[in-house]
Amino acid sequence: MKSVLLIGLGRFGCRMARKLRELNHDVLAIDNNEQRVNEALDFVTSAQIADATSESFIRSLGVADFDLCVVAIGDDFQSSLETTSLLKEHGARFVLSRASREVQAKFLLRNGADDVIYPERQTADWAAMRYSSDHIFDYVKLSPEYSIYEIAIPAEWLGKTIMELAVRQRYHVNVLGIRRGARGEELEPMPGPDHCFREDERILVLGNDRDIQRLLRQ
Repeated sequence: MKSVLLIGLGRFGCRMARKLRELNHDVLAIDNNEQRVNEALDFVTSAQIADATSESFIRSLGVADFDLCVVAIGDDFQSSLETTSLLKEHGARFVLSRASREVQAKFLLRNGADDVIYPERQTADWAAMRYSSDHIFDYVKLSPEYSIYEIAIPAEWLGKTIMELAVRQRYHVNVLGIRRGARGEELEPMPGPDHCFREDERILVLGNDRDIQRLLRQ
């Protein structure tokens, strides 16, 4: 269990706070809007109404005691920048800040953010990948070149085993799992080499984006 200071209770901040509590982490949420703070009391450990750009307030929190500090302010970049800087100045161990544009990310990183998250860009990239193909059901970017894809079974794989197909050697991808069910609710992780592919299955594959796109075109 980690202690998390989360500043900003807009839609992104609230969603993240809920998930952190679901994962059993302690969450102190901060926002300058009383209504947002009151609404968050049901799903965070504690919450306060305050201006996070106030140096005296940040100092009073003892931010060095938190495992993670999240700046989730989405509608006021100046406040996000000031808050990020104050957190690092007062000893925050790790600051994750939200950005909506590349230029914002650069300023946040220069002013103390240890990492930056782009919810809009990441969602847009995922949606473009997911809905531009009939064969991709999910997609997780791991690096500029490598990703995990959930895809339909290629037609030529049906009725054949992983060993017969020599998947890794011929296609340069690794099969991480098999999904079954209308919504892919049943997962078989790390199938063995004798697994025979069926029409009612989807596969989770890890590989270079270029190799996976080549596989999807076959």
